Order: sequence, then structure tokens, then C-alpha cells
Amino acid sequence: MDPDTLELARLQFALTAGGHFLFVALTIGLATLVACVQTAATLTGNPVHERMTRFWGQLYVINYAVGIVTGLVMEFQFGLAWSGLMHAAGNVIGASLAMEALVAFVVEATFLGLWIFGWGRLNRWVHLGLIWVVVLTAYASAYWILVSNGFLQHPVGFERSGGQLRLTDAWAVLTNPTATTAFWHVLGGSLVTAGVFVAGVSALHLFRRTPEVKLFTASLRLGVLTALPALFVTVVAGGIQFSQLQPMKAAVFGQDDAEVAALQAAQTARFGPGDYVPPDAWTRGGAIVMLLAFALLLYLLLPSALLALITPVVRRFRLWHLVLVAAVPLPYVAMLAGWVFREMGRQPWVIDGVLRVEDAVSDVSAAAMRTSLLVFTVLFGLLLVVNWWLLLRQALRGPGAVALGRMPEETRPLSPTF
Repeated sequence: MDPDTLELARLQFALTAGGHFLFVALTIGLATLVACVQTAATLTGNPVHERMTRFWGQLYVINYAVGIVTGLVMEFQFGLAWSGLMHAAGNVIGASLAMEALVAFVVEATFLGLWIFGWGRLNRWVHLGLIWVVVLTAYASAYWILVSNGFLQHPVGFERSGGQLRLTDAWAVLTNPTATTAFWHVLGGSLVTAGVFVAGVSALHLFRRTPEVKLFTASLRLGVLTALPALFVTVVAGGIQFSQLQPMKAAVFGQDDAEVAALQAAQTARFGPGDYVPPDAWTRGGAIVMLLAFALLLYLLLPSALLALITPVVRRFRLWHLVLVAAVPLPYVAMLAGWVFREMGRQPWVIDGVLRVEDAVSDVSAAAMRTSLLVFTVLFGLLLVVNWWLLLRQALRGPGAVALGRMPEETRPLSPTF
């Protein structure tokens, strides 16, 4: 394998998977919050909850729509650049990847469409059931992709047959601890991301003294009081994952040079000459940035949960509002850094101890890989800019400009341009 092609393929996967992950984190968490608010609106008939559902639901739909495009692009690059992985392990992870695509792109999208266009046309309980189906399918989609990733981290339930892997124990693959604990870690991180996002947008409106005081007071509390317990779930699941690290990743993270040397010697004896030590800067750097970001979130959310209980403070503490707005990127930093630690610490293996990255890359030239990387970089850059421009524009316009669920007799008010 040409070293240039290998590094370009790594960079391409990092770009597309990392970019898509940014959308997934907010989508899963925000869908859950929208479903909870709609449940409260359906049970109580509170008009504030109904307007909250529409406002946050509109932002969720924007993020989902652009995110699904990034998912399609990622699947496309996966097939282009990693044919060696699917040739070797397609019999094991092919089904879970297919289930992820089926659940996310077909089932979830179908029920989301029914929820969007069923507003005011379907029975309110049926309509509520639709958003919960959307939430459950989002969780299922995350689970299936983590089943695949869990196999790459800790391969179980297979045997070698010629140059390919053959599934021998589906239950072992489905209940792989590196997949199930990662699922709870990602779910908790998604709720932290959405909670901080909701709190930040609400704080911005309260800081600007926009008219929707009740709505954004309730929303800020929802965001903060969701993010704090979700952070504890994330930390606990993450702590469990530290006990499941590959020995080499744990040794590099712990800067145990003697253990690193021993593991390098053992793997050289078992697999032949090669460098089996993952890049120290990326592995340790990812872990440290993740831990720092979670620490900052903890120091922010603990006092914020107390402040959120005091109504005058929620509405008038402008310095706190600015801090909450500035904190919106923190969960994204933590999630991406944790993902870098998880993936870079497994190098040089794509399937730990089974298949090296250089053997998983498609047999294409460096020029072809460079071209596809350039195309994907431009495309993902545009999608990220468009997504955040749409989210920010809709968030600043406020609930009065929401199209989701608007009844035909409602008129669209004039709103300031962004």
C-alpha cells in the first residue's frame, strides 16, 4: 500500500465520520427533548409546551435533514475507500451496517415525515406516538453502528475462513461490551449536547430580551436539567469503557513505556515486523481534551442547575446567559475528542489484532484518493456551514417564525433578517 494513499484514506475517513458525528450527537439528543416536551404538551394542553415542541422540533428537523446527507456521503466514501475491510469482515459487520442504514434512512425518515406533515391532521396521541418512534429508531440506528464499531474495537463471535471472517456467534457480536457501553456513552453525550444547545439558544433569547420569556425560561431549565444528569451517565459509561481499552491504548494513555515496549515486542512476535504503537499525540491528546471538556461542563452545569431553579435569575442573570451561549461548542469538542481517542488508539489496526488499516484500504491510486478527499472536504464544509447558518437563523428568528405545525389560518409574522 502506497503510504500516501493510506494517510489520505485515514484523513478522509476522519473527515467524513467526524463531520457526520457532529450531526448525530445533536439529532439524537434533540429528538428526545422534543418528544418529552410534546408529551408534556399532549398531557397538559399547555400552549407554552406546544410552542416549545414546534420551535425545537423545527431546529431538530433542520439538523436531521442536513445530517442525513452527510450520512449518505459517509456511506459512499466507506464503499470507495475501504473495500478491503468489507471483503474481509463483510460477513460479520455487513448486517449491522445494513440495519443502521435501513433504520436511519428508511424507518426513521418515514416516521419523521409522518410527524412533520401529520401536524393538525392526525389524532394528537397518534402524532405523539410518531415522535417517540422517531426517537427509538434514532437510538436503534446508533446501536447498530456501534455494534459494527464494537467489533472493530474488540472482535468476537467470528472465525477465520480463508482470507475472510465468518460469523459464528451473532449474540456475542450484538452484546459485545465495547458496543453496549459505547451506546450509553454516546446516548448520554447526545443528551448533553442537546441540553447545552437548548440552554444556550434559550439564554441568547433571554439575554436579548425577546418577548418569549416563558418559553425560553422553561427551555433553559429543560436544557440545563437534562444536560447535568446526562453528563453523569456519560462519565459513568466512559469510565467503564476505560476498563475495556485495548492493552496498547491503555499503555500509551498511561505513558507506561515499559508496557508499551513489551506489547510492541509481543505483537511483533505474533504478527511480524511493524509499528504497533498508536500515535501518542493523537491518542493521549484526544483523551485529555475529552476529559478537560467534560470537567468544564461539570463545573458549569452544577451551579447552573441550582440557578435554573430561581426564576428571576433565569430571566435576568445576563452574564450567566453569555456563559451558557459560549458553552454550546463544548459538548461537540468532548464528543469529537473522545472519538479520536477511541479510533486513533486502535492504530495500526482497523479490526484489533485481526486486520491492519493498510490491508483494509481500497486499491486506488494516491491521486484518486486525493481527488475524492478534496470533493468530500468541500462538500462537508458546505454542509456544515449551511446547517449552522440555517440553525442559527431559525434560532434567532424565534418561535414566531416557525413553519413546523403552523395551522393554515396562522399568518407568518414579519421577522428581522439575519
